[in-house]
Amino acid sequence: MNTSDLLTDAFGRVREAVHAAVEGLSADEVNARTDAGANSIAWLVWHLTRVQDDHVADASGGEQVWFTDGWADRFDLPFDRAATGYGHTRKEVGAVRVASADLLLGYHDAVHERTLAFVGGLTGKALDRIVDEAWSPPVTLGVRLVSVVADDLQHAGQAAFVRGALGRAHGG
Repeated sequence: MNTSDLLTDAFGRVREAVHAAVEGLSADEVNARTDAGANSIAWLVWHLTRVQDDHVADASGGEQVWFTDGWADRFDLPFDRAATGYGHTRKEVGAVRVASADLLLGYHDAVHERTLAFVGGLTGKALDRIVDEAWSPPVTLGVRLVSVVADDLQHAGQAAFVRGALGRAHGG
């Protein structure tokens, strides 16, 4: 297995986990919070997708799908359009409300396609490129992509947990 195949598989697993957590849910279910301090499925999937979009765009030298494909306008969230959810307060988490599960999955799938287009052309040597010098040691492309996959899978798992908790709360 080569580098691009490995990364394609990893990001494919993220997509599968996101779809499993979101598909078939109503807008009310996607936006529900188990309590006032909890993350909703909408926030978790929006956040993991925003971070992936931001980091892949930065690493590839491209623009974020959030802006270029009009997703920021479609979501119409009440805070800075560049926000990714990092450091969000309870109130900001609660403000991430989506009109439908399809909107959430549409954005995720668009970012997934852009991600695959980028990682599909990578070789092992490319992963050594420094993409962020703000850290010590500086962050390589390989470390950044593994970090995104790990974070995405954690949040997708949290979304699956919330889905299960909501199902049990409603007798499912």
